[in-house]
Amino acid sequence: MFTKTDKKKINELMGVIMLLKTPEEAEKFFRDLLTEKELIECGNRWKAAQMLRDKESYIAIAKETGLSSTTIARVSKWLGEGAGGYKIILQRMQSGKKHHNLSSIGKGLC
Repeated sequence: MFTKTDKKKINELMGVIMLLKTPEEAEKFFRDLLTEKELIECGNRWKAAQMLRDKESYIAIAKETGLSSTTIARVSKWLGEGAGGYKIILQRMQSGKKHHNLSSIGKGLC
């Protein structure tokens, strides 16, 4: 569990993230905040969440992302029983595809 101090820092970070206005700003901020390896790991976990939603096998997910079966299982658990963050964004992306062009999401950073 998070300590009170950790929670305060995390909440401040979330507030800062909410100030980002464009994909370009997000790219610059996250590239400065995270290492390349951390960005890749986050991207792989996000890809795993999408593939799990689409009922892909762990084997296919591991092949696509390079994630271990343990990490894939963790993402699966969070997708089903976590705080709901993956579900919120997956639903918004699905809804957004019907109304907007989301092709710029996920481009950049590398």
